[in-house]
Amino acid sequence: MREVLRSDRPAAHGGLGVTVVVLIVIASSSGLGWTLIVAASFTAWFVLAPAVIRLGGGRGGDAVRRAYIATFGWANWI
Repeated sequence: MREVLRSDRPAAHGGLGVTVVVLIVIASSSGLGWTLIVAASFTAWFVLAPAVIRLGGGRGGDAVRRAYIATFGWANWI
């Protein structure tokens, strides 16, 4: 099960790319308000994740890398 759920940095780059495209689509169809709400949600998750990882024993750069993968690594499943 761990192998199925494992993500890596290239998948996170893909997830970030998909997120940017989705934000552009939302901005063009729904306006700035919804775009800011979705972008703020991703930002909040990305800011919260390193704090949680650091509490679990992660260190500086490693915590940021793991937070990036946790935030955008879902691209493996699309």
